[in-house]
Amino acid sequence: QVQLVESGGGLVQPGGSLRLSCAASGSISVINVMGWYRQAPGKQRELVATMTRGGITNYLDSVKGRFTISRDIAKGAVYLQMNSLKPEDTAVYYCNAQTFARRHYWGQGTQVTVSS
Repeated sequence: QVQLVESGGGLVQPGGSLRLSCAASGSISVINVMGWYRQAPGKQRELVATMTRGGITNYLDSVKGRFTISRDIAKGAVYLQMNSLKPEDTAVYYCNAQTFARRHYWGQGTQVTVSS
């Protein structure tokens, strides 16, 4: 079993920055992929960024060049540095972990609001 807890969300002005953190606990050695998804009101959940245990990344096109995902494998942690934030980035951001057995675990979500 894996438990995920996100932190770092909040209210920020357009153009500002925010850093999200996710800490995994439990059987962290079984985790292969970790990343971030988001869901805005009235929209489908979408992948924001993921990173495999081997360091391969995948980003949503609209965040490329602005967001950076990083991981601390030993600690079972994943981070999302978000720069040049836009109002359209407003959403609940969820941490996700995928095990080698292809089981998904989700954090509780953290609200990111970009508004002046």
